[in-house]
Amino acid sequence: MSIPAFGLGTFRLQGQVVINSVRTGLELGYRAIDTAQIYENEAEVGEAIAASGIAREELFITSKIWVANFAKDRLIDSLKESLSKLQTDYLDLTLIHWPSPEDQVPVEEFMSALLEAKHLGLTRQIGVSNFTVDLMKQAIAAIGAEHIATNQIELHPYLQNRAVAGFAKSQGIGITSYMTLAYGEVLKDPVIQQIAERLQATPAQVTLAWAMQLGYAVIPSSTQRANLESNLLACNLTLSDADMALIAGLDRGHRLTSPKGIAPQWD
Repeated sequence: MSIPAFGLGTFRLQGQVVINSVRTGLELGYRAIDTAQIYENEAEVGEAIAASGIAREELFITSKIWVANFAKDRLIDSLKESLSKLQTDYLDLTLIHWPSPEDQVPVEEFMSALLEAKHLGLTRQIGVSNFTVDLMKQAIAAIGAEHIATNQIELHPYLQNRAVAGFAKSQGIGITSYMTLAYGEVLKDPVIQQIAERLQATPAQVTLAWAMQLGYAVIPSSTQRANLESNLLACNLTLSDADMALIAGLDRGHRLTSPKGIAPQWD
């Protein structure tokens, strides 16, 4: 089973804002929706999905297990709570959101519990998020690379995360890029703006197309219908090798997300 290359993110969106975003996205043709327990919006996402009338099998729903729910006697129960909020019997993809702070819960314990959830039919695929190369190795040792669908990481032109992406690829593990637009920072980059102008595209479309062309899935979010509609057009954009090389040269290790007490020692 593959992960859709293009989906809708819901990070930082809550209440009616996230309901409107998901509802509009579904109207425009989005079929992959990404949420998380810690976003505190699963119920609203579920409400928007239910109201859409779109058949469940047409959708790809992802959520992420929060660090407080990693213990083997808690993980599956928390996933069932997420399913209830999302008004569905299963997720298409369930991720470990961050590594366990100070290894309070061993990787082997939470990965084994997540694999059990898959065997129980609570989720079709499983994976990780914000995992370093070392943490991916531990996860592989615990359950095997064949069970790990993706590593969802911060990845954009200013943080290209090549060590993690390269290792994941070598193990047959996909990469999902979050914050692909770097909170809008890369949209002001002269190189990306020049490429966009030449292709008669937007800087956001160029950046999203760049990530997908590298084989990564993307999950941009927006509260604006025009942006949601425009972002979708990235799926039809192809960059030249020269354009890809120009964007490759923008990497500067500029990390935007690294929560204290939770983030691992980055590669």
